[in-house]
Amino acid sequence: MSRLFAVVLLAVFANPVLAEEPEVAYPDGYRNWHHVKSMVIESGHPLFAAFGGIHHLYANDKAIQGYQSGTFADGAVIVFDLLEANAADNAVTEGARKVVGVMQKNSAAYPTTGGWGFEGFAGSDKAKRVVGANAATACFACHLPQKSRDYVYSNLRD
Repeated sequence: MSRLFAVVLLAVFANPVLAEEPEVAYPDGYRNWHHVKSMVIESGHPLFAAFGGIHHLYANDKAIQGYQSGTFADGAVIVFDLLEANAADNAVTEGARKVVGVMQKNSAAYPTTGGWGFEGFAGSDKAKRVVGANAATACFACHLPQKSRDYVYSNLRD
């Protein structure tokens, strides 16, 4: 019986498909990190339905080093803060938060998604996850064309 138990344990720990990837943590204090850039996705853009609004990107110190070198080390975190865009009186202002998207680099923990863990948190709710086990299709599939850039779309602004 103990031999069978050892074989099962070996199969679980040796097979990344059977092992569950850890959850990506909510990035408390991310608005105090380095501001990478901002942008607005307006109606007519192909991603408007999912990501229309004002985007602010933030990066922790390890992610800033990754932007500078082109390779992101484990521990790098990039945050995509998406807010409603309210237009009035010839100005666009921030509305309610729609989602906080997170990319967290940990090559050992996320081997099936280029070493990145992905999560989205609905609105301003730190506990309401909207990606979960769907990271490979909901996030990584879109980032796959950026493999030569370590799966990151954004550039560090001067």
